[in-house]
Amino acid sequence: MNLPNKLTVFRIILIPVFILLLVFNWPWGQLSVAGSVIPLQQLIAAVVFIVASLTDLLDGKIARKQHLVTNFGKFADPLADKMLVMTAFIFLVSLGKVPAWVAAIIICRELAVTGLRLLIVEQDGQVMAAAMPGKIKTTTQMLAIVFLLLNDIFFAGIHFPIGAVLLYICLFFTVYSGADYFIQNRNVFHDTND
Repeated sequence: MNLPNKLTVFRIILIPVFILLLVFNWPWGQLSVAGSVIPLQQLIAAVVFIVASLTDLLDGKIARKQHLVTNFGKFADPLADKMLVMTAFIFLVSLGKVPAWVAAIIICRELAVTGLRLLIVEQDGQVMAAAMPGKIKTTTQMLAIVFLLLNDIFFAGIHFPIGAVLLYICLFFTVYSGADYFIQNRNVFHDTND
């Protein structure tokens, strides 16, 4: 079990912690930050989410730099990412911060692209690398989740809906990158007998 894989396992372990922070109504009170009132449990959940997201950034960089790419990492790393993001969006829907239809599109796209990646690996033995639109999608997803958990930002008494803006940017890149992956890899759906 190398360091990148340990980071991936740690990220998976953080998912139930994230869930426990949001599933119960903890009597921890609220915190006022820059004019925004944030339930303390959401603040702690945001910190856990940030830590988990940073392990995603680190494990990939370390694995590539030190040539520590393993089959476990190829399987568990993207799975951990999807589990973390899908869990966050489901809870943001339950908190009334994300429309259910937006979360449904994001979750369906993640599942569809994961299936496509499996087909490509089965046919070509190659792992489909993330293209730039997919990287933008992931970055805006992570940032949107954090800002939505933190109830956005207030500055001089004015509310800036950064989380909502990032959410719809993320939605655009979710659809665009998903369509792009399927268009670029449409040949995996052609049977060799055709």
